[in-house]
Amino acid sequence: MTSAATSAARTSSPRLRADACPGALQTHSAADGELARVRVPGGLLTAPQLRVLAAAARDLGDGALELTSRGNLQLRGLAPGAPAALGDRLAAAGLLPSESHERVRNVLASALTGRAGGHLDARPWVAGVDAGLCADPTLAALPGRFLATLDDGRGDVTGPAGDVGLLALSPASVALVLAGTDSGLRAAPADAVGLLLAAARAFLAERAAQGGTAWRLAELDDGPARVAARLPGPRVAPAVLPEAPATGPVGAETQADGRTALIGVLPLGRLSAGQADLLASLTGEVQLTPWRSVVVPDLAEDRVDDAAVDLHRTGVVFDAGSPWVRVTACAGRPGCARSLADVRADAAAAVAAGTVPDGARLHWAGCERRCGRPRGDVLDVVATADGYRTG
Repeated sequence: MTSAATSAARTSSPRLRADACPGALQTHSAADGELARVRVPGGLLTAPQLRVLAAAARDLGDGALELTSRGNLQLRGLAPGAPAALGDRLAAAGLLPSESHERVRNVLASALTGRAGGHLDARPWVAGVDAGLCADPTLAALPGRFLATLDDGRGDVTGPAGDVGLLALSPASVALVLAGTDSGLRAAPADAVGLLLAAARAFLAERAAQGGTAWRLAELDDGPARVAARLPGPRVAPAVLPEAPATGPVGAETQADGRTALIGVLPLGRLSAGQADLLASLTGEVQLTPWRSVVVPDLAEDRVDDAAVDLHRTGVVFDAGSPWVRVTACAGRPGCARSLADVRADAAAAVAAGTVPDGARLHWAGCERRCGRPRGDVLDVVATADGYRTG
């Protein structure tokens, strides 16, 4: 368990430059072309939106979509003129509601929310936070790495990875979480979105007061306490917060309405355009998770087995004991010029050969930066000029 006593001091050195996290319009130049990151608040995509993304991956990118640890998607291998065409497609599909705010729509929500488990349905929060972000010109100044977490009470997305967050303590009470600590502020579910947006504005105000360089709330001196002090309302004694799990649900989950949700892991987070089209044919909405898996909900009992078989044939993993649940990797070669190896191919070879240690979480990295490394207890497999070093 984690407590609220974690951030009395700044957790990193002051930033010397503005955040340049890529977006759908502000792309990153990689070795294999431009990289675009599409924000997907709550990880929620309709079937038509998924088809649009699949077509964009085929027509403009390398033919696949990459899931990120925040439930967003990336397209790689874009030609220099492709981001403009991608933006047009995303806007038409409702995936780009605000050009000025597109990089700050980082909203992570509990997996399966509103369908199985939790104290409440966090999906209305997702819509409310996204609309509130886009409606406030001030919030366009949030860094591209700033993250809002919306936890329906199961404790799966609450933790230090978030900057501002909501955690349902009961169906009637919601805690405001700041950089993984309980602020002591409470709200009713209907008022929780307003409190979270106020906390985001308070972050910007406190950042300006401290020099305006921080990308994350935890980088501010006494960040959680000082941001909370800028917000009105009574406080209660902070609660002990749950630790976010290292891995998410995998397999079949019975929903409250009796239907079934399938949760499948995508090896190394790569979703081919063909897989995306298949997913879109199975259900009206999917949810991307921070564990690089996808939830296929609302399946009738007579469709579950066929859907699982069809997806499994394409490489989607439904076995919670599979090494793919525990293996991650950075982009590696050829996508990253800094990488010293094709780490994705080497990680796949290790899984195929059965050399991944039982129970261990492994992250394969092409250089010492170790991009994409998950939080928690992870064994690093780092490429060097002389081969891989584990440790």
